[in-house]
Amino acid sequence: MSTITITASDINKLRQATGAGMLDCRKALTESNGDFEAAIDWLRKHGQKVAAKRSDREAKEGVVLAKTTADNKTGFVICVSCETDFVSKNVDFVSFVQSIADAAVINNVKSVEELNNVTIDGAKVADIVNDKLAAIGEKIGISRFERIEAPFVASYIHGANRIGVLVGMSKESTEAGKDVAMQIAAMNPLAVDESSVPAETVAREKEIAIEQIKAEGKPAEMAEKIALGKVNKFFKENTLMAQPFVKDNSKSVADYLKSLDAELKVTAFKRVAIG
Repeated sequence: MSTITITASDINKLRQATGAGMLDCRKALTESNGDFEAAIDWLRKHGQKVAAKRSDREAKEGVVLAKTTADNKTGFVICVSCETDFVSKNVDFVSFVQSIADAAVINNVKSVEELNNVTIDGAKVADIVNDKLAAIGEKIGISRFERIEAPFVASYIHGANRIGVLVGMSKESTEAGKDVAMQIAAMNPLAVDESSVPAETVAREKEIAIEQIKAEGKPAEMAEKIALGKVNKFFKENTLMAQPFVKDNSKSVADYLKSLDAELKVTAFKRVAIG
């Protein structure tokens, strides 16, 4: 039994994240003692079809930009968040974010902390952000920063600066870089392939699958085998190489890359999105 108070705000937050009903959200939070992640798992184990929580759902409004160095060896994607779309759609604000992204590229920064300390026209980025906050009256900040190094890095911005993608590849291919980046923007994979999915994520999905199978009344001895099938389906839906290629669903992304060049591989990717 929960030892903490479950508020209407907590319930609404879970409803917004999962689409589950109010009573189910209250029950899930109660059973998980208010732990938001555990509540999502509880809902899934009890048959609710909810979306897995993704790290790119942090900023409600803002501007995302993705850029690469001139040699396409390093890529950067940043999100400067704000409170309203009135600000995020403002040309001056987009230009402000562009200047920060340019500073990241020029100075080849490795982290948000390093980016905050580089200068633009003699002023630190952190101070420029504070000045902008004071000028527009909204809370703003660099909420996401990602960086990739690879033999070839492609960048892609989708939806009026709503999604930014970087794709690291084993060799240069402008065509594949753009296509794969668009795939990532559209399908939001969790990892490059099955081997790069964290072990704890696989274990979590297997546990949820087993609980779902038990809840359906199937024999316990069948649960393990059926669960493995569900986990394999999870890999197909959530790993980039196994996903159906958006431009041709008859082949996977891995098949598409192989059709261009048998040695062409995706080494890493980053996806940052607003909302």
